[in-house]
Amino acid sequence: MTLINVRDLTRTFVVRKRASRLTRTRSEVRAVHDLTFTVEAGEMVGYIGPNGAGKSTTIKMLTGILVPTSGHLRVAGLEPSRERTELARRIGVVFGQRTTLWWDLPLRDSFELLQKIYRVEPARHRRNLEEYVELLDLGDLLDTPVRQLSLGQRMRGDITAALLHDPEILYLDEPTIGLDVVSKGRLREFLRTLNAERGTTLMLTTHDLQDIEALCDRVIVIDHGTSVFDGPLVDLHRRGESRRTLVVDLVDEAPPIEVAGAETHKVDGPRQWLSFPAGESAAPIVSALAATYAVADLSIQEPDIEAVIREIYAGA
Repeated sequence: MTLINVRDLTRTFVVRKRASRLTRTRSEVRAVHDLTFTVEAGEMVGYIGPNGAGKSTTIKMLTGILVPTSGHLRVAGLEPSRERTELARRIGVVFGQRTTLWWDLPLRDSFELLQKIYRVEPARHRRNLEEYVELLDLGDLLDTPVRQLSLGQRMRGDITAALLHDPEILYLDEPTIGLDVVSKGRLREFLRTLNAERGTTLMLTTHDLQDIEALCDRVIVIDHGTSVFDGPLVDLHRRGESRRTLVVDLVDEAPPIEVAGAETHKVDGPRQWLSFPAGESAAPIVSALAATYAVADLSIQEPDIEAVIREIYAGA
């Protein structure tokens, strides 16, 4: 089932600048241009691009905040800008740098207000709240005013608030910004569980590419308001011609390893580094190594996704 359908979407803004004391010039800026993609139910999609690429503008159109200049846009079968109230009951939105919680109220009161706003049946609201409070470890924070929460605690509260009405789609804009490593790991694990157990569709916008690698099987890369890549993460590496590294510890020092499918690019005593295409399986290489050499240990280093993205931006 297609939940998000975007076709030839364009959004322009009028910019006026002072040319002299009495005159101004008028120009149009295209924030999004001929953007086309679909998102199926249950997908976890990374939506990435440099600053000014059109990510936030796209999310605002998907949620009904902005009206498209032209093109076709449907979310859960609804036209966001015209059916914004109905759409709000079917989506959840989390902005990493803004909170939807009431600043001076305890978390518990914010959650109760949201139950009224979304008109969620009390028993269902209570059941969801208990589940998310346990999963996100919010039990000791329910009576704490939002202004006294740390960034990580507040983020967990915002995610709970976005999910209490059982949305079909969850938009996440920089959800791990400013979080420590432990908080990031806990949040990523929760989002994976949410997608697996509830089938919630996730659309993630972030500059932290580790979030993309940890959560998303599919990536949409936009630049200058249009898509320059849309596909599986493994294809992103393949397009960028990235390579994985096999670090091999031999029992004894040896000349550079020669094995089909990989190239040795560094030797340091008994340790050698072999590289091979990121889209290829390591299994045949490991089997050939084990059959020919006395291997003490080995590990695989994944390619740097940031380097791949930079290559795609440069090409675009």
